[in-house]
Amino acid sequence: MDIEEAKREVRETVWSRLEQAGQALPPGAQGRIPDFVGAKLAAERLARHDAWRSASVVKSNPDKAQLPVRLRALADGKLLYMAVPKIADIRPFYLLDPASLNAAPADVATGSGAAVHASKVGISEMRPVDLVVCGSVAVNRDGVRIGKGAGYSDIEVALLTEAGLVGPSTILATTVHPLQVVDASLPEAPHDFRVDLIVTPDELIECNAPRRPEGIHWDKLSQHKIKEIPTLATHPQRG
Repeated sequence: MDIEEAKREVRETVWSRLEQAGQALPPGAQGRIPDFVGAKLAAERLARHDAWRSASVVKSNPDKAQLPVRLRALADGKLLYMAVPKIADIRPFYLLDPASLNAAPADVATGSGAAVHASKVGISEMRPVDLVVCGSVAVNRDGVRIGKGAGYSDIEVALLTEAGLVGPSTILATTVHPLQVVDASLPEAPHDFRVDLIVTPDELIECNAPRRPEGIHWDKLSQHKIKEIPTLATHPQRG
């Protein structure tokens, strides 16, 4: 079985587990970064960690499961970057500055709300990121993470790494339901990053096997994927 097929099996197992336990919130787990019962509690637990307290700049995915994290970041006065869905703009991140919001945080911190109320920024306009929060479908205690399969989080981190905005001191975290934490090895590709922190409503897991790809793995990207993502289409390819 190849890596991608193995990842698909893990996703299907975890999505089914969440649905059967009644822990996935509408519109359900299947095919997405699942919103889950206790997402707000997980965000509160993350906010008690030193990595959160010391972070001035946070980057987050736009999924509903991490909305409580984004709202907490704005409430705590942190500069927040949120990925444009599918990185589908030459300026691939929304800038959410709590000092200059033009609408209520709850109206700005969603994908649809940011599209109306937030400005987009290019990578060259961004500040170094202290904390990256990503969504996951499954993760294990070594920090190996599986997303929903589109690969956008890995590309975002790789782009920011190449730009020097994500580095060895940047903390990578994910918030998940306990049923998404797998007590086994998980399939891992060369372009995958590992997280440093896994936060559930009940537990904070500090991972001890950091893994940070140095940049974009062009050999793993189709020409179709590159053309879909304007930042990649105009990015100098290396190797």
